[in-house]
Amino acid sequence: MKRMEKFLEESLFGSRWLMAPIYFGLVVAMALLLFKFGKELFGMIANIGSASGGELIVGVLTLVDVALIMNLLIIIIFSGYENFVSKMDLEDHEDRPDWMGHIGFSDLKIKVIASIVAISGIELLKAFMHVDHYSDRHLAWMIGLHVTFVVSGLAYALMDRLGSSNH
Repeated sequence: MKRMEKFLEESLFGSRWLMAPIYFGLVVAMALLLFKFGKELFGMIANIGSASGGELIVGVLTLVDVALIMNLLIIIIFSGYENFVSKMDLEDHEDRPDWMGHIGFSDLKIKVIASIVAISGIELLKAFMHVDHYSDRHLAWMIGLHVTFVVSGLAYALMDRLGSSNH
């Protein structure tokens, strides 16, 4: 019976490696976002002479949006892998980020919701730059979703603060 229990526990513990392909998939998603970034940047450069100030601002906001998403993916990949799969043996690497190895699951949730709020805010700002292309109903939904993300972020932060003060 003890051998069966040990086998079960080792199998469960080893199952964490099923997450490794998920993190690699997120790396592939980053490559796709890099392509989108390059396409947007090239389009901005090609149309710089005829673009209005508003179009330029929307283009830059789109680039910032992609950068924020890619930064978020880096945080999720590194901290998720280290928290749930295996520690990375990069302590001596000169480019190792200072935060790596210090972001726990709770910190990760806060960073994800903060990034979602920032991305939502950028999308809302882009919509307001072209307010004439959206119906009042569409804008109301965008604002409602953004407010929901902000309130959710505050609730997560409050729960995290309350949870950590009890320990």
